[in-house]
Order: sequence, then C-alpha cells, then structure tokens
Amino acid sequence: LTRGLKSPPESLGDLGAIESLRVPGKEEFRELREQPCDPQAEQELINSIEQVYFSADSFDIVKYELEKLPPVLNLQELEEYRDKLKQQQAAVSKKVADLILEKQPAYVKELERVTSLQTGLQLAAVICTNGRRHLNIAKEGFTQASLGLLANQRKRQLLIGLLKSLRTIKTLQRTDVRLSEMLEEEDYPGAIQLCLECQKAASTFKHYSCISELNSKLQDTLEQIEEQLDVALSKICKNFDINHYTKVQQAYRLLGKTQTAMDQLHMHFTQAIHNTVFQVVLGYVELCAGNTDTKFQKLQYKDLCTHVTPDSYIPCLADLCKALWEVMLSYYRTMEWHEKHDNEDTASTSEGTSMMGTEETNFDRGYVKKKLEHGLTRIWQDVQLKVKTYLLGTDLSIFKYDDFIFVLDIISRLMQVGEEFCGSKSEVLQESIRKQSVNYFKNYHRTRLDELRMFLENETWELCPVKSNFSILQLHEFKFMEQSRSPSVSPSKQPVSTSSKTVTLFEQYCSGGNPFEIQANHKDEETEDVLASNGYESDEQEKSAYQEYDSDSDVPEELKRDYVDEQTGDAPVKSVSRETLKSRKKSDYSLNKVNAPILTNTTLNVIRLVGKYMQMMNILKPIAFDVIHFMSQLFDYYLYAIYTFFGRNDSLESTGLGLSSSRLRTTLNRIQESLIDLEVSADPTATLTAAEERKEKVPSPHLSHLVVLTSGDTLYGLAERVVATESLVFLAEQFEFLQPHLDAVMPAVKKPFLQQFYSQTVSTASELRKPIYWIVAGKAIDYEQMLLLMANVKWDVKEIMSQHNIYVDALLKEFEQFNRRLNEVSKRVRIPLPVSNILWEHCIRLANRTIVEGYANVKKCSNEGRALMQLDFQQFLMKLEKLTDIRPIPDKEFVETYIKAYYLTENDMERWIKEHREYSTKQLTNLVNVCLGSHINKKARQKLLAAIDDIDRPKR
Repeated sequence: LTRGLKSPPESLGDLGAIESLRVPGKEEFRELREQPCDPQAEQELINSIEQVYFSADSFDIVKYELEKLPPVLNLQELEEYRDKLKQQQAAVSKKVADLILEKQPAYVKELERVTSLQTGLQLAAVICTNGRRHLNIAKEGFTQASLGLLANQRKRQLLIGLLKSLRTIKTLQRTDVRLSEMLEEEDYPGAIQLCLECQKAASTFKHYSCISELNSKLQDTLEQIEEQLDVALSKICKNFDINHYTKVQQAYRLLGKTQTAMDQLHMHFTQAIHNTVFQVVLGYVELCAGNTDTKFQKLQYKDLCTHVTPDSYIPCLADLCKALWEVMLSYYRTMEWHEKHDNEDTASTSEGTSMMGTEETNFDRGYVKKKLEHGLTRIWQDVQLKVKTYLLGTDLSIFKYDDFIFVLDIISRLMQVGEEFCGSKSEVLQESIRKQSVNYFKNYHRTRLDELRMFLENETWELCPVKSNFSILQLHEFKFMEQSRSPSVSPSKQPVSTSSKTVTLFEQYCSGGNPFEIQANHKDEETEDVLASNGYESDEQEKSAYQEYDSDSDVPEELKRDYVDEQTGDAPVKSVSRETLKSRKKSDYSLNKVNAPILTNTTLNVIRLVGKYMQMMNILKPIAFDVIHFMSQLFDYYLYAIYTFFGRNDSLESTGLGLSSSRLRTTLNRIQESLIDLEVSADPTATLTAAEERKEKVPSPHLSHLVVLTSGDTLYGLAERVVATESLVFLAEQFEFLQPHLDAVMPAVKKPFLQQFYSQTVSTASELRKPIYWIVAGKAIDYEQMLLLMANVKWDVKEIMSQHNIYVDALLKEFEQFNRRLNEVSKRVRIPLPVSNILWEHCIRLANRTIVEGYANVKKCSNEGRALMQLDFQQFLMKLEKLTDIRPIPDKEFVETYIKAYYLTENDMERWIKEHREYSTKQLTNLVNVCLGSHINKKARQKLLAAIDDIDRPKR
C-alpha cells in the first residue's frame, strides 16, 4: 500500500507510493462512482486492512500473504479470503478515485498559472532586448564636446570657491579690530561668537600659509575674553544688573562653560563678602584713628574689629549689614534670573530641539540649580561668621540699654534676612548674640533691681496723676505691641502696617532701599500724653470732685456716666437710678474722683521696665525665658516690698483673722528665699556658690521715713496704703494683660514656669488687700474702750430693758468718725469700692468679735440681761446699716449665735460646743459658767467644761 502512513485514512492522500496497485481508468472510475456504496461500510473495510500493509517500501506483500496460508489449504476459505481482499482493494480504489476527482479543479487552475507565467517571461525578454539596443545607441552618440563642457563647468565652480575663500581670509585679517571694539562695548556674547566663527574658519583654511598664525592668535584672544568675562562676573556680586548678567551668562553658554561660570560666581561671592566687611570696618577704624596709617590694612579682620570705637560701633555695624545685604540681594536676584530663564528655556525646549542638546541643557540647568541652592547656606554662613566676629570684637556691656536694643534690632533684622534668604535659623549668630544678651541683661537687670529698691525706699506713695483712659500701650516702651516692625526704624518707633499680606524684605527692597538704613531720628521719642493735670483731666472734674451729694439733684450726669463697677470693671448700666448712686456713696468713695488708675511713679517705672524687657524679648526670642524670669522678679520684689511696708504685723497675725491666705504666704516665702538677701554683710567664709547666689539677690527694702503710718488723723496712712496696694493690683492687671503676648514667645518647655508665675504670684496681688487694710481696721476703731464700757454694764438685771446701753452709741460714733475720716482720705486718693468694702468688712468683723469678747467677760448674767444683749446688738445693726450698704453684715451670725446659745439645753449645748469651734475657750467657758449656770447643775457644767477642754487640747 502507501509509504510511511500510520493509518489507513491518512494513507489515502498519497497516491504516488502505491505498489502493485493498478490505477483504474476513466471507465472504471465511472463504474466505481456509479456503483451504489455505503460510505460507512467502505470506511469499515478500509479500517479492516491490516496495519502491516501501510509499512515501509521493503515490505513484501506476496510473501506475507503466502506465509499466512495454513498448512492444509481449503479452497472455500481461500476464495472467501480472496473475495475479502478484493473488496478491500475495491474500497481503496474507490477512495483513491474520489480523491483524484476532488483534486482535479486545482490541477486545472495550476496549469493555467503556469501558462500565464510563461507568457510574462516572453514579454520581459522582448523589453530587455529593446533596452539594450537603446543604450547602445546612446553610447555611440556621446561626443568629446560634451565632456569639454563638463570640464569647464567644474573649473568655474572651483574659481567661485576660491573667490569666497579669499574674501573670508580678508575678513579674518580684520577680526582683531572688531573684537576689541566689542569688548569695549561689553558685548561678550558677540565677541565670543565672532571669535569662535573665526576659529572655525581658520581651521577650514589652515592650508593657506597666510592663515597659519591666525589660529593661535585667535586662541589667545579667546583666553583674554574669558579673563575679562570673569572680571565682569565678579561685578555681579555687589550690584546685580540684569542686562549685564544676561550678557555674561550668554557668553559662558557660548563657551560651553556654564558650570565653570557657576563655580567662579560662588568664589566671587565668597571673596566679595570678605572684601566688603574688611573695607567697611577698615574705613571706620581709620576714620576714628585720624590717620591713614597702613598698619590697619595689614591686620586680620578679627583683629581689625577690636579697634572699632564704641561711638562708631553702631554706625559701622549698620553699614556692615547694609553692605552684606547688597551682596545677599545680588545673590537673591541671581537666583531669580536663573529661575526665570530656566522656565523660558524649558518652554523653548518643548517646541523641539535635538535630543542630545536637550539632555546636555537639562544637565547644566540641574547643576546650576543645585549649586545655587547649596550656595544659599554657604553664603549665609559666611555672613554670620563675619558679623559674629564683629560682635565678639567689642564688649557689648558698655552700651546703654537703648543702644544695645538697637544693636539687637539690627542683628534681629539680619537674622530675619537670613531666614528669608535660605530658611536658616541663624544658629551661629543666634547663639553668639544670645550669650552676650543674657550676660548684658543679667547685669542690666541687677542694676534695675537695685534702682527699684532705691525707688521703693524713697517712694512716698503719692498718687501719680494719669488720665482715666490711661493704658500701658500709650507708653513708648510698648509701641512695638501695636505697630508692625519696620526694618529701618528702631523697635520703639515702628510705622503702622498698611497691608495684611506678608512681604519679605527681599521683595520689599528688591527695587531699591536697604533694610538697615539708620534713620537720623531713630532715637527721637514722641510726646507721651498720659499724665493728667493735678490728677484731673479737666477743671470741671476737679471742681466737682470734692462736692458732697446729699440729694438726688446733686448727682452730676458725668459721674453717672463715668461710674464703673470697680469689682468687675464693667461699663455703667444706663438704667442705674439716682437712689442707687446715692446709696452707693456711703461705701464707694471712688465717686469723689474720676476713675483714673491708681499708681505711683515707681509703678510707672516698673511698667516701663517691663516694656523694655519685652522689647528685648521680642527682638531676640531665644532669650525669652530669661527675660520673663527677670520680669517676674520685678513683680516679686514689688509685691514683697508692699507686703513688707504695709502688710506685715505680727500682733494681727496671731489673731488668725482677715489675714493672708496660705497661697499668699507660700508666695511670700518663695520670694524671700529666692530673691531677698536677708544678710547684712557678706560672710568671708561663705562658699563661692553661696556668694554667687547672693549676687542674684536684693536686700530687703525699707519704708521711707517720710511715710507716717501711725497717725489716727490719716487713718494710719490709709492714703499711702491705698496707693501702694492698688498700684500693685494695677501692676498685676497689666501683667495679666501681657500674658497672651508672653505666652506666644515663651518656649514650650518653659511654659509651666509662666503658668506657675501667674497662678501663684500675679493672681495673689489682690489678696494683699486683706492684711494691709486689716491693720487700718484694727486701729481705726477703739475696741479697747468699747470693752471697758461693756465691762461697766450690769447684765444681771431683773426686768427687760427698753433702752440699749451707752457702749452701742459709743461704738456707732466710732464708726461715724471712721466714715468721716474715709471721706477726708478720699479727697486725697480715690478709694475704690473693693477697698472701702474690705475696710468696712474688717471694722465690722472686729467690732462684732469685740462684742462677743465683751459678752464673754460678763461675770453675772440673767435672762433679762441676755435679752438686753440682743437689744443692744439689734440697735447696733440697725444704725450700722444706715452707714454702709454692705450686705449681709459680716459676722452677724457670730454674735447672734453666741447670744442664743444661752437658751440651749444641756444636751443641745454639748453638741453646740463641738460644732462651733470658731469661739475661743474663754468664750465657751464663760458661756457655760455664767450664762448657763442658772439652769444647769454642777455635774452638767463639769461635763460641758470637759467637752470644751477636749476641743482645746488639739490646739495646744
């Protein structure tokens, strides 16, 4: 069968390898096709053919069939087997015939293609023959004349090229003159462009003998141009000019040395900083020396700075910063130029250039950008070091405060410039000025504390007349809190900001001017309008100040309008009636004067000092903690002085009434331990540490001998006490007002100190009122005389009395006299409502306790006598309420409870004694022995006395 087929269906496709198989003719094909057949049966016959018939060509089919014959032949079987083979052969033949018929159209089509291809080849042969014939004709028709024309044309072209070369050579010979002219005009890009073109042309015509030396000459010229270009680049460092710098950059770009130019530029800036500061300082040193000795020019900059005199120190520093500003401004504008031109170059590059050129340009641009950014910090570091060297050349402690503040202002301005220049926090300069500022400020503060002690010891505590609308912001020292800082003016004289938009110094002075310009009148001060004439703002107010208002018609409208609640500070309520004003007159002695703040000259000096301290803190925030610490010492010392002068009284301390709170005592003890030097003279054996600690302390102040606190006519110096105490309260209020500003500049880690200062010290200022005014209240009323009068009263009466005792009238007269004295004092000093309330409260409290003490001294007392006590006390309360509007009456229950205790039973009395420990042992004992003796037995009395003793025992 077929060769190389694996299965009968696949072998039918290859008919060329059939062996011993006759191909049927057309008739046989027709017969085979006409025979009815079953495709499935035929396929089964083909599949039944043994696989061996599809093997290789060497297979012998006849031999294979013969070997299969059995030893004993059977004709019938052989015929059947033969018929089977014939059927298989017929099936294969029919399959082959079907395949041949199926492929016959493709065969016909392929035969047509072959015929068409043969026709095309014949046509191509004809075309090739015609082409060769025509080429032969053209060859034969080409003559010598045509070649001659071509030779002449070539010679003409050569002569034209020679003429062009001769003209170029003539131009090259004249290049020198034009290059010199362009350099004089500072047209560096044009000169370089011309030189490069000449070099290119010279290299092209180097085969001419007249051009041989021109190339080396052009190279020398190009080097000369680069030297002049470097000089031109150095001029940028002090006075940046856009057109000039644009030409220089274009020139370097033509040379392909953009990166080299940037390296050179930074070197020039460094050199410019050094030369600038040296020349500025040298100029001032030579000017002050009065000669032109060259010895100063040979000094190092560090040594030269030590020769600057104090008088020329500030102008020299200002000029130094001005010169450095010019250098930094030039660098700033240089960066602006590159940013602008980089954007333009990027836009032009995006329009389309060669890829290689774009990559090279981007690389140069990136290099320049990084170099400029790195140079920012480097230049600022150089500036800081130069200024630091200048600062260290002179001891700043020799300057006055205003001059020192001005130096700090210049340095602060310079640090602001540095922060805007490169975002640096100016660590070098900041640390240097911080150390000098702290040292200067320590010495300055120590001197101010000594001055404050001197002021306090010489203060007569007279009222300093200021206007009612006085505010510390009106003082020159606090102008910086209301006004924005101007770079060209001292911190105490700043123009009001006209724009809320933040403008950097570089933007503000880019087109001209200098932030370090010293104004000629930088120390001039405006006139302060804070003082009032004689303590009154107008003659009308002074005229009406001393009037007594006993009727509704006597109350002037301006006093109604100006009335302010002294406790709350609120504005007046429009609906306040005349009756209310009249009733308040009895205890609000502030109506006798306008409500101007109560302060002294010393208070005003302390406030000014605080303003100066805050100026320094505002200029140099890194020393904010030190400044605030020193400010707190000013307040501490003032508070301690007021307490020492007016509030310390050991006899009243022992009573335990109306005195300082535990918080105030803690504050006073802290101040005494940390700030007050209690030693009279230094101990020579003291350690160095102890001596250093004593340097930080101030001796305790002493009250001026001109201040008299022992006269009853002046209510024991009440006017001075009011001025002193209320000036302290006013000072505390100003510190409260300044707290947000102090908190804003205070370092976060130090804010607990500030909070502690306000909560434990400033807030306790008003608490000094109680001990100070308690001393007045204790002496203003003659309580001892009242006790003597009460001792003469007979309390064991047998009938109920309708008339009170004479001691009540005497006590009320004392209060009336006290009221008149308060009125007299209020003519000198306004007595605010809180002060008058405290005075009345103290006096009433002491009177009530004196009444209880008088009742406790009674030897005998009847029920009618106890009723008489109630009558006396009620009479006292009724008359007292007409003198004062304090409600409720202080310690009213203290007296009433003591009187009513007489009516208690034995059991109730024992419980009452345990619950009322505010009474002394003497008072309780007298209550048991005298008042209760009539209706309790001896055993019950002993029991109650034992209970009193148990209560008193823990106190011992």
